[in-house]
Amino acid sequence: MEQTGKRCKHLCIVSVKTDQKKEMIVLNSSQCQIGSLSAECYRPAQAVSVWKGMGKLAACNSYTLLSWKRSTVIVLLLVQLCCLQVWAQCRILRCNSEFVAATLDLGGSGGREGGNAGYCSALRSYALCTRRTARACRGDLAYHSAVQGIEDLLIQHRCPKTGPTAQPRPPPQAPLSGDACCYERAYQQREGRAPEYIHCGVFGDPHVRTFRDEFQTCAVQGAWPLIDNEYLYVQATSAPMRGGVYATALTKITIIFKNWRECIEQQIYQAELDDVPPAFVDGSVTGGERRGHHSLQVRTQAPGRHAEIWAAHIGTTLVVRQSGRSLGLSVRAPRAIVDTYAPEQDLQLCVWGCPASQQLARPAAQPSTGAHAHCSALLPVQDVYFQACVFDLLATGDVNSSAAAVAALEDARSMLADTDKVHLVPAGTADHSPSLPAVLALAVFAERLLNLLAEQ
Repeated sequence: MEQTGKRCKHLCIVSVKTDQKKEMIVLNSSQCQIGSLSAECYRPAQAVSVWKGMGKLAACNSYTLLSWKRSTVIVLLLVQLCCLQVWAQCRILRCNSEFVAATLDLGGSGGREGGNAGYCSALRSYALCTRRTARACRGDLAYHSAVQGIEDLLIQHRCPKTGPTAQPRPPPQAPLSGDACCYERAYQQREGRAPEYIHCGVFGDPHVRTFRDEFQTCAVQGAWPLIDNEYLYVQATSAPMRGGVYATALTKITIIFKNWRECIEQQIYQAELDDVPPAFVDGSVTGGERRGHHSLQVRTQAPGRHAEIWAAHIGTTLVVRQSGRSLGLSVRAPRAIVDTYAPEQDLQLCVWGCPASQQLARPAAQPSTGAHAHCSALLPVQDVYFQACVFDLLATGDVNSSAAAVAALEDARSMLADTDKVHLVPAGTADHSPSLPAVLALAVFAERLLNLLAEQ
């Protein structure tokens, strides 16, 4: 076999002669050898000419052009393969960092208890991330160590392998500018109009006027969320009244303003029966100072029995007051703020009302009762507030309980711009509905019967 070749600036063709045939091999310039080998070299950017020693240029033949096209295809394929290797590189370090970020807020106690849903969700997200990068991480020691570690942690903390995963942490927010911490002003500048405000009121035994202008009387006891969205969480606790058989009352209200960018850090307000403080739990009356203005402010008209909280960054006003032996809450908020909740935040009495199993019917009050006369003097319009007044008076026997409905109506008047929406008049009462005194009498009888059975 005989072969010839030559060093060139671009491409070269090496001739290989055997007894049967002669083959041409296309090489790049780095593959050409120096010596007595002769090679044919070509310039790729023009009609290729052939150097023969120090002779003249020869015309390019069709075989030379075809070889150049083949070499171009080969080079492109090699480039694509290299890019695929880069794109498919192991991303286990990214999975590790996402897991660490997801567990930062859990602190050192994350996962100690088997029921720690947040830690288990972070572990499941970690496992999902490793599965997605498994193909590119074959043979990677860090990857296989992480997979084994996840399995051990899932078992150690008794976490089910199926379930919700941790939500990704939001990217860093750009610094706020202008009036971003004043919701009304920012909305006006952005939309060219004022926000739409809606109202919720919770008072008495308890009665709920929802943001959707539905009115319900609830039999709920214990702690229930009234509002739960991206910015605000409000919880009310209802308990049986002392000495009462049927009546319940709001005894505690907790309001949590969630941390929001540069406007406020998390702040908590809490009121209990006979203790409606004019300050947050940390003793402050303002919060979220920015450019000389405060996003949160607490004011009072009657210390110990009334507090009004103004949250400028979400354009929301909350009024907490004690009327008689129960607390009440009135809220005025933009619809856009109220609607910022996730699907899992579906239990909000101010949004959806009470569960159907916890709702009480409100039959028409009997005109012959003293409660009807008393509430008619306070509330001339026989709307839902009038019905609530009669209900509470009959349920508690306390004349002061009627003050809750009166105060709730006054809050509705001050918080609703459309006066036609203030009074909610029920469509009517079915003829077959039992009278309210009969309902109360049945409840008294049932409780006494249970007490007798318990004594036996």
